[in-house]
Amino acid sequence: MTRLVQIIHPDYGRRVALVNGDDELHLLSTFRTAYAFATAAIETGQKLRDLLSTDLSGIVLDYREVYALRSGWRFLPSFDHPDHTACCLVSGCANAHGAANGTSPAAPPWFTKGNGMHLRAHGEPLTIPAFACGGAEEAELAAIYLIGPDGVPRRVGLTPGNEFADPVMPQQDARLLSRAKLRNCAIGPELALDAEFQDVAGSVAIERAIDGIRAPVWSKEIRTGEKHTAFRLEQIEQHHFEFEPHRIPGDVHVHFLGGSVSSYGDGVILDEGDEVVIQWEGFGQPLRNPIEKEPPATHPVESL
Repeated sequence: MTRLVQIIHPDYGRRVALVNGDDELHLLSTFRTAYAFATAAIETGQKLRDLLSTDLSGIVLDYREVYALRSGWRFLPSFDHPDHTACCLVSGCANAHGAANGTSPAAPPWFTKGNGMHLRAHGEPLTIPAFACGGAEEAELAAIYLIGPDGVPRRVGLTPGNEFADPVMPQQDARLLSRAKLRNCAIGPELALDAEFQDVAGSVAIERAIDGIRAPVWSKEIRTGEKHTAFRLEQIEQHHFEFEPHRIPGDVHVHFLGGSVSSYGDGVILDEGDEVVIQWEGFGQPLRNPIEKEPPATHPVESL
């Protein structure tokens, strides 16, 4: 499986790298964003994996050092729109692993999570707003799409994701679901180009520092893919992209494909300093994100 990462350095700027095993990142040469490579693949008619494999710069980084955040390199979201955050729509599937009453709706229900400014990378904090009732991880895979100049969506690949949300708010009032979903979320660290959404095993854990020692306080094995979801990926894509505003050339779509478990369901309340760890087999290194709480703030509106 072809896997890539996006990283950034204060001296060298953005780079895209191919992952080789667990040890090496091979920096690519021509472009500095995965978006640019995907755009070039569309324009030339090449397979993206073939385009990447012929663009090695010869510079190899120690992946373990970069992943552990011990170097000057930091991760970016595994795919983004580098110029316009508003041109990246972040959304997700609701009830993807089966509706509460045991039946599936006629079409995959979906919700908006925001735009590119809501995306976080491996190692970056996920924040609980002061106005929120709570916050909880949702371990999922996210599908990445780039809309071609002809208005046709191209699936770039799948990436691990934490569709972070507020589970307390809609529990108190179901009408507040959209408000509870509009939160920052994380994808990465790796984007898998050739991944299939059939039967994927993984794990999710909450680590917490107790008496100065960080250890898991909750963990679970998880599964996703068409063997476990209410809808096939083809159905999800068909209904998501039937809306004309979802087919604007050049736009990026990050669509979370649904989760089945959450620590909140087992009575765990995320707190400042906790770290969420999500790993999917075949998708490389785990996605890790610390939890932070935002201080209260006001956002006044002025009249013209």
